[in-house]
Amino acid sequence: MVLVSKVAVIGAGSWGSVLANILVMNGHKVYIWSRRKEQVDELNKQHTNRHYLANFTYDKRLVASVELEKVLDDATMVLFAIPTKAMRTVTADVASILNAKGLKPTIVHASKGLELGTHKRISEIIGEEIAEENREGIVALSGPSHAEEVAKRDITLVTAASTELKSAKNVQRMFMNNYFRVYTNTDIIGVELGAAFKNIIALGAGALHGLGYGDDAKAALMTRGLAEIARLGIALGADPMTFIGLSGVGDLIVTCTSVHSRNWRAGDQLGRGEELQNVIENMGMVIEGLSTTKAAYELALQKKIDMPITTAIYQVLYEGKNIKRAISDLMQREGRSE
Repeated sequence: MVLVSKVAVIGAGSWGSVLANILVMNGHKVYIWSRRKEQVDELNKQHTNRHYLANFTYDKRLVASVELEKVLDDATMVLFAIPTKAMRTVTADVASILNAKGLKPTIVHASKGLELGTHKRISEIIGEEIAEENREGIVALSGPSHAEEVAKRDITLVTAASTELKSAKNVQRMFMNNYFRVYTNTDIIGVELGAAFKNIIALGAGALHGLGYGDDAKAALMTRGLAEIARLGIALGADPMTFIGLSGVGDLIVTCTSVHSRNWRAGDQLGRGEELQNVIENMGMVIEGLSTTKAAYELALQKKIDMPITTAIYQVLYEGKNIKRAISDLMQREGRSE
């Protein structure tokens, strides 16, 4: 195990807090940041985070704080686990503190999405906001993993991806234990795109369930969904092999089949006839697939990549198209080779 003086975790949602707990249990000193004082007080006093994980108790050594500077002080690793829409603003705040303190930690992120408007990946946002002199490397931690199951110490395998293999291996050593296994990958483009795009297909998988379709339909959606994800990913510079790995097909399977998936649950509610705004309000947590669908649809148009499933889901979400009509139109497309 790598000896680390301190890890700063930015974001105390379900995934960020569970990853922080793994690091504490692996012997690292970990501080976690949240904007909400009531959440910080709960983590520090009751060692719970009930809004996100109702029946889980955190290691008492995990320290939470609303003071970003305190969390970052002396950190040799910074782990971001926040919604994509907040990434640029929060990263800029972190960057100013790192610069002022002369720190140069390894930067890790466990978020999944693309920035609206720019369509940039999370590592690109981080690279723009945190100068090279204030970071050791940028690593994406991704794969088929639900916080609820990791919290129970269920067997989980993920990937640490970075263009700098040394940084990826450092993250691998820090997180590895007898139930959480980490592989390394140098294709951070493919890992990040697979992680983002699978949420689109999960919305569709949930919708099929809500509409009452069976396993055949869901298998078809996942298979053809992976094909179009890979087409766009390759056009954006990803290695094709990444999409048959943990952050590709692995993450796609778990997100399209698990009730723990917010995107699956959102699609399921839409399939049952719930209005989109009500779905968003009822979820209580960010549904990354909604904004990622828009970003992927726009990227596909720019790159002239055929993405019929993504297009259909975009039309349902942003143009008010009836879901059953969208499915019918997909099924009646002209026949072609696989």
